[in-house]
Amino acid sequence: MSKDFKLLFLGDIVGRPGRNIVNDFLSEVKSRYDFVIANAENASHGFGLTKKNHDELLQMGINCLTSGNHIWDKKDIFAYIDESEAIVRPYNYPDAQGHGYRIFDKIIVINMLGRTFMPPIDCPFKALEELTCKLKCECDFDNKISFLDFHAEATAEKICFAKFAQSLGIKAVIGTHTHVQTSDEKIINSSCAYLTDVGFCGSSHGVIGMDYQSSLKRLTTSIPARFDVDESDFSQINACEIFFNLKTGVAKKIKRINFISEVNK
Repeated sequence: MSKDFKLLFLGDIVGRPGRNIVNDFLSEVKSRYDFVIANAENASHGFGLTKKNHDELLQMGINCLTSGNHIWDKKDIFAYIDESEAIVRPYNYPDAQGHGYRIFDKIIVINMLGRTFMPPIDCPFKALEELTCKLKCECDFDNKISFLDFHAEATAEKICFAKFAQSLGIKAVIGTHTHVQTSDEKIINSSCAYLTDVGFCGSSHGVIGMDYQSSLKRLTTSIPARFDVDESDFSQINACEIFFNLKTGVAKKIKRINFISEVNK
């Protein structure tokens, strides 16, 4: 039996191009990993997650779907989020539907939302401190793998939060939200895997997955307008793989995945 637990985390899946390339990618590599997590808050036409796309992503072999501030953008989320066994919404939403963390056989998956340049929400630092105390009563927290998707805008907030999370025993903190992959992967204090932002999966020729013309109009006029998902001939996979010690849960290695592929017509 392998002493390593191999995890794949896919960056924000943006619309149909993101779903398609993730499906192609997983069909080739899924067998290499013990667990697959993907941020799915943008999976349905760039904003939110429908039940149809939720089921589609799980059928691809994704085990858990993290999210962020856009998880509420499709109205049907409220009809199924409580029943889903895969979705994790940000834990620090006060009194929200759904689950802010999930305990699986070998791994705990947590989702938190940052506060800098983001919608008003409960303090993620205080929320995580309270949650780790709760988890220590619910499971063998110290020896489990604990993975946290920190959905936040500001780099400084992400770095500070990761160090704080590591001090509480979290074994991986990976940032999402900006859709731009950073190159600062590391193991904090020989125990916690970290990456400021894992990036996104979707069309590579637009503006963070969205259509250039609709983005240009919104940014030059400041008038609210619909963003359309970009549909170019090339899509990208931004992800990371993390190897954990199966016995202690400690992160041993983190590696970024970043490539562009021509779309099959």
